[in-house]
Amino acid sequence: MAALQIGTIGSPEFLSGDNATRRSLMRAVEAADIDHLFIADHVSFHTGLGMDGIVNAATLAAMSDEVKIFIGVYLLALRHPVTVARQLSSLSLSAPGRITLGIGIGGEDRHEMEVCGVDPARRGVHTNHAMQALRQLASGKPVTYHCDFFAFDDALIKPAPNPPIPMIVGGRSDKAIERAARYGDGWLGVWCSAERFQRVVGQIDELATDRAEQPNWQHGLQVWVGVGDDRKQARQALAQGMEEMYRIPFEQFERYSPYGSAEEIADFLIPYVKAGAQVLNICPRGPSEAYNIEAVDRIAQLIRQAC
Repeated sequence: MAALQIGTIGSPEFLSGDNATRRSLMRAVEAADIDHLFIADHVSFHTGLGMDGIVNAATLAAMSDEVKIFIGVYLLALRHPVTVARQLSSLSLSAPGRITLGIGIGGEDRHEMEVCGVDPARRGVHTNHAMQALRQLASGKPVTYHCDFFAFDDALIKPAPNPPIPMIVGGRSDKAIERAARYGDGWLGVWCSAERFQRVVGQIDELATDRAEQPNWQHGLQVWVGVGDDRKQARQALAQGMEEMYRIPFEQFERYSPYGSAEEIADFLIPYVKAGAQVLNICPRGPSEAYNIEAVDRIAQLIRQAC
């Protein structure tokens, strides 16, 4: 089993504004018990909100020689796999061994798919093909691939990422779990109980028995948390952030989104680690970015002590 990796969000404060402040935040992450930063990906979400996961990964990787970057989750179906393979090859040269590619199909805003020329109803199958093509392209050998969504002959992308970039599949549906088992290197759960997380890990093992090579599984959990000693204020900050992002009442997420002190949040997350989570992507909402980093640092220490 891979070592536990704990990360915090590569928030807008890391990616824009005063360079001195951004460097200070990165130094705080480097000094903390935090392994990686994770970042989202959208082309045009709801009112035009967007963030390019690979571009932002390159920005963050250039700010540190040691912090790893988890792109999660990347909407692969919205891009052509040959160009993504080139981007990842280039990124792996400047940050070898520090990149993880989380892959999802989106869905909260179907219009985002439509404006990119992707049929929302077929985005899952599209992603399956794109993952298979991307894995072949990452070999550094010529690849020919024809499907309903794209076609190319003798595409060659060099150099091959070394070490290979893991592909971790996000999503809660049965199709997402099957995608992780058949084409990925792990599953990134979200909004699920620790009991269900453990069941899915076992389910993936069963579904993957016919793969030619068994991956070194890297299963993880992505979780929003509200941080602060005042539970009411922590809940308010968390609810506001999630509702602004997803446009869904917080109550629908609340049972899977802890808030309060570092100790309370660690107690919530420890059962997931014991259920098989090897990656924790913790998205904190609190008074400031510096406070959030300190909170995730403390949460990480408590989890490692317990596990």
